[in-house]
Amino acid sequence: MSSKEHTTQAGNETPLIRALLELEPTDAVLSERLEQCLLRSNGNAHHNTYLWQDAEWSRRELDRTLERRAAAGGQTRGMTSGMELAGVPVSLKDCFDLAGTRTTLGSQFYAERNPVAPADSWVAARLRGMGAVITGKTHLHALAYGITGENRDYGDCVQPRNELWLTGGSSSGAVASVQEGSALAAIGTDTGGSVRVPAALCGLVGYRSSLGWGSWEGGHHLAQSFDTIGWLFRHLEDAPLLARLFETEWKSATSSSTRFAYVDEAFLQDCEPEVKASLNACVEELRELGMTGTEVRVPWWEEAQEIFAAVQAWEAARIHAEHVAGDFSVFEAPIQQRLEWGARITDDEIAALRQRHREFGARMGALVGEHELVVLPCAPVACLRAGEDHTSIRARLLRYTAPASLGGLPALAVPFVAGGMQVLAANGSDARLLTLAERMGQARRAAR
Repeated sequence: MSSKEHTTQAGNETPLIRALLELEPTDAVLSERLEQCLLRSNGNAHHNTYLWQDAEWSRRELDRTLERRAAAGGQTRGMTSGMELAGVPVSLKDCFDLAGTRTTLGSQFYAERNPVAPADSWVAARLRGMGAVITGKTHLHALAYGITGENRDYGDCVQPRNELWLTGGSSSGAVASVQEGSALAAIGTDTGGSVRVPAALCGLVGYRSSLGWGSWEGGHHLAQSFDTIGWLFRHLEDAPLLARLFETEWKSATSSSTRFAYVDEAFLQDCEPEVKASLNACVEELRELGMTGTEVRVPWWEEAQEIFAAVQAWEAARIHAEHVAGDFSVFEAPIQQRLEWGARITDDEIAALRQRHREFGARMGALVGEHELVVLPCAPVACLRAGEDHTSIRARLLRYTAPASLGGLPALAVPFVAGGMQVLAANGSDARLLTLAERMGQARRAAR
């Protein structure tokens, strides 16, 4: 399938954020856009896209942005006024503090225990500084420790466009907010695929930043060795604009990538045929952009899930143990079991795991160093059906996402007819992905 035949599951009814800003919208237009977003909120069958939302608060936020614009001399163009997202409705994953609200982490335990946040997290403060209007705090797989979007305390998050399909997680409400149109973009996190998998399952674009980008001040970690901040949104061309969230790290690329690698058939042994076809379409699309692709064998990736899951469990157990006095039974059974496993990992075992992590990360760095970009599916499946037993799916999904997580790599999730493809670059080389996103988006738009 060529890029000219490409369509996405989510459609293209929402305009480019960048184009909206360049139109220099009036105050009335910005107000109407926010009202439309608020009306679409919680549009999935379980009405649980948001765990906290206050329409009046969001309206006051827009008023504050409009006052700032007026004080700046009536400048309405966010990208040239220092307010890069002026008036843009954005949702915030409920693992980041927002002053005046409780951060639940998708768990009733923390909803009852955590105090009202006295200050914004770095992420919330940065969004508000850019002029974005936060539409609410979104649903997540409890503790951000899951990849399906299922949640005992707040209900499973199903897709607004299809109640039979789960959103994926842990950035479940984030992806639902963009799919339903209650936000034009959403802040998510990605530890082991929590931006990439929901983006792929919901037909949207995802961007996982390099490990170490941004600040987790006021954010609640799952596993510090892997936690990254990311975005979910609809249009590839908006990636460079949204990456301005990372003001001190973000820089424009000086040149475009000319080569990439893609995983061979052996790695795809558990991948659905439709998703394999999307990988082939992605390879063809990149070649149409003038890039050279090379198939690579990665049998050494088979140990990634084992290393990642154990280190993640060890770190998560130590983060949450102090809050529950070592009794993880306050959380739903699958999470309880992972935390209890992590608590049992010995000092010697974690030391050995960290050494394996360093070695694996070095090999990932060498791989992307040689090929500039690496392409593979975000997930081996195109959808997760609500209500089915997904006990075994986590390991299957992590097999595809953990290699990048162990390397601390940035990733771009690109939507295709079936599932999404992740494009990986070297740590700190996010500009390669952002430039590619823009090129792919422009080519797709020209082909329509």
